[in-house]
Amino acid sequence: MPELPEVETVCRGLALHMDGNRIARLQLNRPDLRVPMPKGLVGLVEGRRVERVARRAKYILIHLDDGGVVIAHLGMAGRMVVLPPGAAPIPPERHDHVVFTMDTGAIVRFNDARRFGLLDYTTEEGLAAHPLLAGIGPEPLGNEFNGPYLAAALAGKITPIKSALLDQRIVAGLGNIYVAEALYGARLSPRRLAATVTGERAERLVAAIREVLTRAIAAGGSSLKDYVQASGELGYFQHQWAVYGREGVPCPGCDCGGSIKRIVQAGRSTFYCAKRQR
Repeated sequence: MPELPEVETVCRGLALHMDGNRIARLQLNRPDLRVPMPKGLVGLVEGRRVERVARRAKYILIHLDDGGVVIAHLGMAGRMVVLPPGAAPIPPERHDHVVFTMDTGAIVRFNDARRFGLLDYTTEEGLAAHPLLAGIGPEPLGNEFNGPYLAAALAGKITPIKSALLDQRIVAGLGNIYVAEALYGARLSPRRLAATVTGERAERLVAAIREVLTRAIAAGGSSLKDYVQASGELGYFQHQWAVYGREGVPCPGCDCGGSIKRIVQAGRSTFYCAKRQR
C-alpha cells in the first residue's frame, strides 16, 4: 500500500495540473471501488475549480472552490496518473475506473486493478470529523509531531514500537517500509516496548522519521509493484533502503559483521540489524 511519501508525491504531481483549473468532466466507469461512489458526485464536482490538492495521512484531498472536498485513497494497487494537455493520446486501460478531465485538457486517470481504493466527498467543515480522517494522529513532518508528543502518545503502551508506529492514531501516514527504515536510523529495535521510547530515544526517533520521509519524497517514493508517480514515472527510494527487503545483506551502518534480520510482527515482515538497533 502506498505510504506517506508515495501519496505526497502523487499529490504534488496532481497539483501541477489541477490547482487553479476547473474539472470539465468527471467520468465514473463503475459504481464502486472498495465502497460505493458518493451519490451525485458528478454533479457536485463538474464545473468546480480546484483550489488545491493536499494530503492528510495516506489520503488525497481535492479541495474545490465551493467548499467541497473529494477524498481519494489509492488502496493497495491504485494509481492516479496525469496525461498533460497536448500529450499524445493514450488509450484508456481496463481499470481506469475514474477519469477527471480538466478545462485545460489535462486528464487524470484513477486506475485500480484490485479496487481497494476509494473515492468519497465531504465539505471543508466536515473534513476533520469525516469517518476516514477522524482520530488520525499528527503529520510526522508537521510541528505537532515532536519528541514530547511521541513519548506521551506511547506512554503505557506495551506493544512493540514497530506496531505502535503503524497505528495511524499515533502518527499519520507511516507504513511498514518507512517504520523499518526510521527505526534503523534511530538505532531502536522494532521489538522494543513502545512505552520505553521516551526522552532522547523519542527525539532520535522523531528525527529519523522526518529524515527518512524527506529523502523518500525527494526520490519520488518507493516503487515495488504498482506504485507510480502522477507523471507515470517510478519512484526511486527503494534503491536507498537500508534494511527493508534486505534480509541477509550486511548491515550498511555498522561493522557488526552480521546481516539484516527478518522477523514477523503482527503478520508483517520486519527488517533490522540486531546489533545496531537496541
